[in-house]
Amino acid sequence: MSHAVLKSLMQIILHQPRLSLKREQELLRKFKQGDNSVVNELVSSHLRFVLHIARRYKNYGHPLSELMQEGTVGLIEAVKRFNPEKKTRLSTYAMWWIRASIQDYVIRSRSLVKIGTTAAQKSLFFNIRRLRPEWHWEDALPEDLARNLANRFNTSISDVLNFARRIGKTDKSLNVPVKKDTKTHLLEQIADNRPDPEYTLMKKMDGHIWKNRLFKALSALPPRETFIIKQRFLSDIAPTRSDLGKKLGLSKERVRQLEIRALDKLKETLKPLRENGEFLEITQRVNLKHFV
Repeated sequence: MSHAVLKSLMQIILHQPRLSLKREQELLRKFKQGDNSVVNELVSSHLRFVLHIARRYKNYGHPLSELMQEGTVGLIEAVKRFNPEKKTRLSTYAMWWIRASIQDYVIRSRSLVKIGTTAAQKSLFFNIRRLRPEWHWEDALPEDLARNLANRFNTSISDVLNFARRIGKTDKSLNVPVKKDTKTHLLEQIADNRPDPEYTLMKKMDGHIWKNRLFKALSALPPRETFIIKQRFLSDIAPTRSDLGKKLGLSKERVRQLEIRALDKLKETLKPLRENGEFLEITQRVNLKHFV
């Protein structure tokens, strides 16, 4: 928004007529009854308060138009929440919502990382910012000031100092050059410890191949032996040989013999793969480590 347009808008806002108490209560009652057409008159007549509060925060690095926009959001919220039966003016109630909305915007825009999540932290943020003319952000907050703030907000001096350091440093883009006379960016100096995508894909494909071969060898077993191996080695909770014997109508010893015979067959079938170093990893993944 250009300076001329903003100046013209401010003049319009300042010349908006103020509502009488009677008219204000009348509009609020209509709004509470579901008549949304009165919101525009309520909001426009109180924009002077938004402008007044927004001007207090113009030194925080945001255009006045953005601050007013956020303040208007708070004003609309106040209109929604205000009880017209209370013996007070809407402006008195709305000023808190306007200020809170603008403050939230200022803090939220300060950093991508949340720096003020509680009411105490938000108040501490603006108290520290007001002290900026007395000290530089790159310097530590003087201990006497930190002590006063700690006493005021019922916290420790170390917490105040740490919070001051956090809000004293702004976000930096990873795409800026490391030095003025170089094309190397910060992003290029950050190590990437993730596996190479091509290597990861090959490992995944190899894993599917070995797993398919393992289960193909398993399916070549007789049904009873296949059932025993699946139950004993591929179940989340492996049953005992006695339990399997009861299901199959066999003795515990017979189940043990069939299990050993099935394992021997699988080991023989998979013998060529056992010499491959990747086989151990795959067998562990599918819980067939007994075959190696």
